[in-house]
Amino acid sequence: MLHASDILLSPGMEQSKAFIQHGSTSVYAHSVAVALTCLAIVHTLHMHVDEHALVRGALLHDYFLYDWHEKDASHRWHGFTHPKKALHNARRDFEIGKTEEDMIASHMFPLTGRPPSHKESWVLCLADKVCSAKETVFRNSGDRRDRKK
Repeated sequence: MLHASDILLSPGMEQSKAFIQHGSTSVYAHSVAVALTCLAIVHTLHMHVDEHALVRGALLHDYFLYDWHEKDASHRWHGFTHPKKALHNARRDFEIGKTEEDMIASHMFPLTGRPPSHKESWVLCLADKVCSAKETVFRNSGDRRDRKK
């Protein structure tokens, strides 16, 4: 809340609670998990970063505001196009700086081909992939173990 109460309490983030990102995880829950993971990474590695920008960029990295699982031609290339949509929405709804813009635009590297140009963006790339793996691969393997008990 220290860095992003305006984002966390916004109508767009409220809307993101209804959209599924990975498995059964909402876009909102994924974004919060990514922000917390970013902070854990920089604190563990004693990195000097702009924490304000790091948290805000992480929360907004998937601020595309639609359900990409719905059959719709505009969602067909979601993995490649959602960073631009998220950046457009973030610029429209919030005050963000160049670091946050780079974080949002480059978070799908290497899939989108745009490498990050800030260390906060590199941290986000890593945190997003860690959380995505937990929400898909590791979550599913854990579910199978739970059923065997």
